[in-house]
Amino acid sequence: MDLSNQPKAKLELNKLQKRLRRLTGQAISDFNMIEEGDKVMVCLSGGKDSYTMLEILRNLQASAPIDFSIVAVNLDQKQPGFPEHILPAYLETLGVDFHILERDTYSIVKEIVPEGKTTCGLCSRLRRGSLYGFAEEIGATKIALGHHRDDILETLFLNMFFGGKMKSMPPKLLSDNGKHVVIRPLAYCKEKDIEAFAQLKEYPIIPCNLCGSQENLQRQVIKDMLQKWDKDFPGRTDTMFTALQNVVPSHLADTELFDFKGLAQSEGALNRLNVISL
Repeated sequence: MDLSNQPKAKLELNKLQKRLRRLTGQAISDFNMIEEGDKVMVCLSGGKDSYTMLEILRNLQASAPIDFSIVAVNLDQKQPGFPEHILPAYLETLGVDFHILERDTYSIVKEIVPEGKTTCGLCSRLRRGSLYGFAEEIGATKIALGHHRDDILETLFLNMFFGGKMKSMPPKLLSDNGKHVVIRPLAYCKEKDIEAFAQLKEYPIIPCNLCGSQENLQRQVIKDMLQKWDKDFPGRTDTMFTALQNVVPSHLADTELFDFKGLAQSEGALNRLNVISL
């Protein structure tokens, strides 16, 4: 977008970019996401989140006190109608190193998942496996995903409501096989800021409905709930995210995290009680 004749839009874009840059930089620092010499594989889906992540990481790379490289990777899963030309054309204008990884996971999903059932779970697992394997091929030391603060909160409630677990998406994660470090640089960024930024940047968005999968209704219900809370009670979702960073295991009920069975009064406290009773 040419913002030269749109001072308000330009001002808003600059404000959003500074905010996203500050929050991303803070998350990277808090969780030590990127280190000297890292090769960061930025997973680019064609959605607003991954476009924004790539933009902000490239911006930070230019002024960071450490040296690290970026390579953008898109996984073409061979969904019918996928516009294969969009991402290569966009990335070439940036001059960023990139790879288009072609894996026909679409056919696998359609073969395994019954008609009418959501394909998102299996699709994401196949996508993750493909990306992890390719990261190893190109020697990437970090795998960057575009999940933001709202994704993290939504996942927390999804796991509590439907999975019986109190867990979410960590900003930094070691893969199950111990070979890959996954980072989420946008962990502190709000979706509404990312959406506004992407609209002003006019990114060539590729929709995530090409596979014909049903919408993930559970996540959408949670998203609607959080958005309503944010509207009706400003600051509530901020407080909830802060709570994720202030966990008190002794005030929950997980016996694996806290030794409730071994919890007992100290000898000094017992002596004081005995004195009082006398």
